[in-house]
Amino acid sequence: MELLLFKVILHQIKLSLAGQIALSLGRLLLRLCGDSDAVIVFLGDSSKALVPGQFTYCFVAGVLGILAGFQSDFVDKTFVLDEKESEDVVTSQQCALLVKLDQGIKFPEPSSHTKGKLYANFDDVSGKVAVKCGGTVSSLTEKNLLVLSEIGLSAKIVKLEGSAMLASSYVADGSVQICYVGKGSGRIKVVGSEGKPALHSKVEEGDLFIVPQFYALGEIADDCGLEVFSVTTYSKPVFGHLAGNTSAGNTSVVLICKPGISS
Repeated sequence: MELLLFKVILHQIKLSLAGQIALSLGRLLLRLCGDSDAVIVFLGDSSKALVPGQFTYCFVAGVLGILAGFQSDFVDKTFVLDEKESEDVVTSQQCALLVKLDQGIKFPEPSSHTKGKLYANFDDVSGKVAVKCGGTVSSLTEKNLLVLSEIGLSAKIVKLEGSAMLASSYVADGSVQICYVGKGSGRIKVVGSEGKPALHSKVEEGDLFIVPQFYALGEIADDCGLEVFSVTTYSKPVFGHLAGNTSAGNTSVVLICKPGISS
């Protein structure tokens, strides 16, 4: 079906805890919440938006929808409807964003053959790094979700157990990180290339912070633990670590490193 130069491709996907949907520019998304409450966080690149820094939403129906801007005669010719039906399409839905469904309305069943193209769950991602009594780090790049190469973004979720710390790291390719605290609380520190702290703060569920290009990030969980979900502005980011088994310091000769950290 084609409507006003937009080709509509329908995918039904069932979301679960820690699930992620990757949407490229121009995609339409309809979200239906079941019997339980749900929190959906939108993180992405808005540099091409009408107002950079803000998402440009395109609604099909409702008082903010595209169809509301067309007269009923445009709508009835587009959808082959009579005058009353087209008037209902344009004016009957007065809600802008959230709509409570009437009893008896059911959403289509999920499409299993398209799920892997747009959706991934961090609990299923291969390459998860787990540290006993420390936590887990799971990454989602174009390697395990190909559509991210089209979008130009990647994602990562860090789950720290109580009082655990994530070794300070930075994105070596110059990408920017957008971080959202999904659960728990702790302390984070963002440090610039000249060794000057840019942010040193306590964070808790619902907080959002940015890690600029070539800035390093360190995270320490409170006793309750800490979960941080982040989006990086590159589909295959290269992370550098300041300490640990994968850091540059771990492979350097002690004789070379010592003068740099002591007098």
